[in-house]
Amino acid sequence: MLLALSCLLCVPGVAVAEAPASTPITIGQTHLVAFADGDQRQVNVYLPEGYAEGTKRYPVLYLIDGGLSQDFLHVAGTSALNAIWGRSLPVIVVGIESKDRRAELIGSVGNAAQHKQYPTAGQSTRFRAFLRDTVKPLIEADYRTDGDDGVIGESLAGLFIVETWLREPGLFHRYAAIDASLWWDDAGLAKAAAGLIATSPRTAPLYLTYSNEGQETAQAAQRVAAAGGLLVCLSPREDLTHATAYHVLSPQALQFLFPTANKQDPEWGFEVPCSKKS
Repeated sequence: MLLALSCLLCVPGVAVAEAPASTPITIGQTHLVAFADGDQRQVNVYLPEGYAEGTKRYPVLYLIDGGLSQDFLHVAGTSALNAIWGRSLPVIVVGIESKDRRAELIGSVGNAAQHKQYPTAGQSTRFRAFLRDTVKPLIEADYRTDGDDGVIGESLAGLFIVETWLREPGLFHRYAAIDASLWWDDAGLAKAAAGLIATSPRTAPLYLTYSNEGQETAQAAQRVAAAGGLLVCLSPREDLTHATAYHVLSPQALQFLFPTANKQDPEWGFEVPCSKKS
């Protein structure tokens, strides 16, 4: 067979099919940004359809756990599909990579058993400072942002987002926490929510969900929602699990964060509780 093929290649006038030309698929850009000495983090940026051809400015969606091997591709794709349907506004998606998630996304060391198992936990103020002092100025300097933004994350990233909403509410304009791990430290953050809100009033709304993870998580989310009042859109989805909730609920979360004025056909199912424009 190999001999026949080699002879065929030698015959004059016999055309051999060439592989079709290929070009890279480019959906964004990656910045490597110093988080600490010797520790660079991916800051991945998805630019919405039409960005390169115009001068329009866009809101920004900051994504926690936004590395290329984390949730960046999923959320960027959801954003693009939502924009096609007119479900949420086109946005610049900025994914920030995390590494030691328990150190970077949790604000307390946890109870005794948790601290023993995860001794690095409790350094979220450092990661929040990275967002505030490094990532946001980079994005606002390098891209056509319009001054509006929101943040999204799931699980421990959701816990970080609720903590940020409680402790530094002015960092983002709107917040979405999917299946936030509010059970951490015996639900200590949820128990502190009312006091934190009382001492630091806020205007930013929070979209908060929980799935079928047991009463501790559900009660913690309900406690945060009760403390936040009308600012919190609580979306219980106990028909979902921690493994399925993010993909199902991220389109709703983006619709809550960046709603359009479009009238949505009820048959499409584009409904978000608490969203004034849904």
